[in-house]
Amino acid sequence: MPVLLFLVDTSASMNQRTHLGTTYLDIAKGAVETFMKLRSRDPASRGDRYMLVSFEETPLGIKAGWKENHATFMMELKNLQAVGLSTVGQALRTSFDLLNLNRLVSGIDNYGQGRNPFFLEPSVIIAITDGGKLTSSSGVQDELHLPLTTPLPGSELTKEPFRWDQRLFALVLRISGHASVEAEPLGGVPSDDSAITPMCEVTGGRSYSVFSQRMLNQCLESLVQKVQSGVVINFEKTGPDPPGPQPWHCSHRLIYVRPNPKTGVPVGHWPIPEAFWPDQNSPTLPPRSAHPHVRFSCVDTEPMVVDKVPFDKYELEPSPLTQYILERKSPHTCWQVFVCNSAKYSDLGQPFGYLKASTALTCVNLFVMPYDYPVLLPLLDDLCKVHKFKPTMKWRQSFENYLKTLPPYYIGPLRKALRMMGAPNLLADNMEYGLSYSVVSYLKKLSQQTKLEAERVLASVGKRPPPEAGVKVRCPPGGLALARHRGDFATLLRGFLGEDRTCPPELSPKDFAGFHLAALSKSVKPQSFRNPYDVSRRHLLDQLSRMRRNLLTATGRFLQTRDQDQLHAVAIAEMGNYQDFLKNVVPPLREADADQPKRLHTFGNPFKLDKKGMMIDEADEFVASPQNKTKRPGDPSMLSGAPKRRRCMSPLLRLGSGYTPPVLMSPAGDRASPAPPSPLAPVSEHDVVNHVAVAEHRRNGGVPSEDGEDGEPAPGDSLPRPSPDRLKKQRSGRDAERDGGVVERNAELRLLINREIRKPGRRYDKIFYFLKQVQGSLNSRLLFLQNIIKEAARFKKRVLIQQLEGFLEEIHTPLGHIPTSCGPLTRP
Repeated sequence: MPVLLFLVDTSASMNQRTHLGTTYLDIAKGAVETFMKLRSRDPASRGDRYMLVSFEETPLGIKAGWKENHATFMMELKNLQAVGLSTVGQALRTSFDLLNLNRLVSGIDNYGQGRNPFFLEPSVIIAITDGGKLTSSSGVQDELHLPLTTPLPGSELTKEPFRWDQRLFALVLRISGHASVEAEPLGGVPSDDSAITPMCEVTGGRSYSVFSQRMLNQCLESLVQKVQSGVVINFEKTGPDPPGPQPWHCSHRLIYVRPNPKTGVPVGHWPIPEAFWPDQNSPTLPPRSAHPHVRFSCVDTEPMVVDKVPFDKYELEPSPLTQYILERKSPHTCWQVFVCNSAKYSDLGQPFGYLKASTALTCVNLFVMPYDYPVLLPLLDDLCKVHKFKPTMKWRQSFENYLKTLPPYYIGPLRKALRMMGAPNLLADNMEYGLSYSVVSYLKKLSQQTKLEAERVLASVGKRPPPEAGVKVRCPPGGLALARHRGDFATLLRGFLGEDRTCPPELSPKDFAGFHLAALSKSVKPQSFRNPYDVSRRHLLDQLSRMRRNLLTATGRFLQTRDQDQLHAVAIAEMGNYQDFLKNVVPPLREADADQPKRLHTFGNPFKLDKKGMMIDEADEFVASPQNKTKRPGDPSMLSGAPKRRRCMSPLLRLGSGYTPPVLMSPAGDRASPAPPSPLAPVSEHDVVNHVAVAEHRRNGGVPSEDGEDGEPAPGDSLPRPSPDRLKKQRSGRDAERDGGVVERNAELRLLINREIRKPGRRYDKIFYFLKQVQGSLNSRLLFLQNIIKEAARFKKRVLIQQLEGFLEEIHTPLGHIPTSCGPLTRP
């Protein structure tokens, strides 16, 4: 599972702008996002872990570590600001310590027991910086120095702060502030000459000098290819032949450790030997170098492989060494490899493997075999083929002599290999592994300490450092004494002495509890009362003028701690802080009409409504007034286009249109005039009389009522005209209804219906239930219903409007049931 750690320069010099119009910090953020997109194309990227470290002090500089998820990583990357110093050394030390937190706990380094290439945690550190001067609190440095002290336990076991599976790559931004007219050079990206370049080369990485956005993209694609599982080894030539220094004599490159296709985890058998012979009497372990120094002999030898004896094969990264071996075109010969001081009585040590070109001459492989394999492999071959796993005394004596020259930490892998061959009893179970009791105890103690330190560091990620000490604001027990300007000096003195301890209702002493006033200078100790001698000489006149103004000016406001000109010198980040301003403002009075939707302050847009309080039918769209999006008057592109068609609106929602009820039949048989265009226009008494007459005629089965003799029917009309006496009775009945408290009841019903209209959803049963209880004359009930339709139109209740319109049509039509003037308004 590769670990990708991005080290982003957050020094103030990253704010410089390029000819692209963006700052270096913006380019760095974009480079991180681009790298992640390129890396996501590889299926192996599913197990990647991303970390983010800045140039800030520890632990504030760790933005995303082992426990932070991808969302936290992206948020911290977006919020990076370039305000600090170029503390590259401290930031690199923080990055390496973060990567090494769990190594002692997991035992992946296997100190004193040989180096296992298949025990690795491949990590790539990508530093993005501008290559400026190395600035710190102590001054400017010419060379990059990593701090020697670290809180990580066990760091003294390795000479360098990094490990052999950790590589550093640096993207040094050199994009100029003005566009260059010269053509960009073709080919590879050159290395940079900044101070971070030697550190990159030591870890097995390199630096890139980026001069354009195209080169940056090229570097990112190259870095994606560098994310490989492997460890870095120093290969050096030993022996006189061939003479003369050549570039391939020293190679500081990676060997690829491929994971097992079935399990996804690298698998191996034999370690690379340590550079010392373990002493059981030694109380400590000598510190090892991060990268093992492997020497190779250029003497051609024959490669050896025995059936059933395991070996490990690792491919070398392309380098001058691999190029020279491939050019020899000798795939059947090999060069033996050694580790100095690994044997007990030899400085060069015994061979533990060999370098060999592949049969197809496409790559060079490192074969890791048992220690001193030229002696062991013939013995094992004789055991299998000659002795048939029944060793003779001579064979056992030769095998015992071999074990005396074998480092003790090879006993475990050898026992496992013999078990795989079918000879598990050749090694005794009580053989020592070479580490003393004190060393084993020390390693266990370091494991416990590292675990606690790892928990502490992980818990501190994302936490801000404690604020600096300042002047604490204390409130007196009796309340906060605010000095207010009065008309004369005596009143002002009484306010200072505490005789007039009045606090405005909008200010509370509890609001200032726990506040601290920060000190501008760290060298000045905070004081509750400022000594006049603490005022610097250049600020003395300004301070005196402010004191005189506060003392003599009676403006009725609080004491002024700043000049009028200083009130306009507000930071841009604080200009739009409208919420804090509202906290000190007296709350406004409530609205006179509680039914109106509440309007929130919108800081410059008073016409913006609160969408949470706006009830909209869920089946309909919110119809808003069209906005003029024309950028400038007279734009032909905007005038030529046809207006956007919107959903057809109800006639009640159209501005200036009215509802037209169906045409009624007059008593003379003619079609009556339609209703007035406005939906809220009153109904005439003539229409009411017609409705009542038609209803009574229908109820009597077409026979004139007993009052029909008062009026003669017109020719061609089957309905008698009501007499004036009857009209007079109807008017008196309506007056009686009003006197009976009908108006109060209808007002209560209207309030209940309006409340139901404002509710979301389309359950309108209660609305029609309340409509059935409406009392009053036909005219008043029709007006009541039209007002309800208007209220539904205000809240955009389209479905309800359609139902109410149908209800209104049923009331107007002669075929429907027309209730009497004293009964409730019912729906068929």
